[in-house]
Amino acid sequence: MEKIMIKSSTRKELGKNACKSLRKGGFIPAIVYKGGKESLPILIESKDLWYAMHTEAGENAIITLDIADGKKKSKKTVIIQETQTDSVNDKLLHVDFHEISLTEKIKVKVPVSLKGEPVGVREEDGVLSQVIWEVEVECLPMEIPERIEVSVEELRIGDTVCVKDIETLEGVQVLDEPEQAIAVVNLPQAEEEVVPEEAAAEEMEEPELIKKGKKEEEEGAAAEEGEQAPSGE
Repeated sequence: MEKIMIKSSTRKELGKNACKSLRKGGFIPAIVYKGGKESLPILIESKDLWYAMHTEAGENAIITLDIADGKKKSKKTVIIQETQTDSVNDKLLHVDFHEISLTEKIKVKVPVSLKGEPVGVREEDGVLSQVIWEVEVECLPMEIPERIEVSVEELRIGDTVCVKDIETLEGVQVLDEPEQAIAVVNLPQAEEEVVPEEAAAEEMEEPELIKKGKKEEEEGAAAEEGEQAPSGE
């Protein structure tokens, strides 16, 4: 697992307006959390944070924050806990860091990638569907895998590969339910029969015509009965 160093500094001004000003100046507001300790608001240059989040480790990158607090300096080892992005332009707005120890296990989500082409796709015209795209693991920070590869080459139509089928990784415990499906090969879905619009319209109109004809017959019969009735009634 690659370690990344990022320079940062503490921030005293908080709130929406202060954060907007920071973003305009090319910085991202962030907070460092650690269980049982007071959180630490910091700011980081946008380009440095972008680089850290776009290594192969992604959001699981182990980051060392070199934090300046006036004349004081400190270092904290962290991992990204949560990010907030703009719903319109997808720009990064805020980051929460979680301070960690390299000697203590942590829980993180790791991407799952499928390896190979299933027999059921190659020879039986089946369709491969991936059900989940990440799994939760527990391990030491420096042992976090960049991704977990799952072989699907032997899958035929109707076969499923599950969490329990993941190959054991030394020092890494997968926490998801063993029977949770990761990928499955299915028969291709049959195309739905399209009913022409004209035929559909006729089907809709036909009952109305029948009802209308029946009504006319009943009215005609009532009229005949009226003509045959004696005049004194």
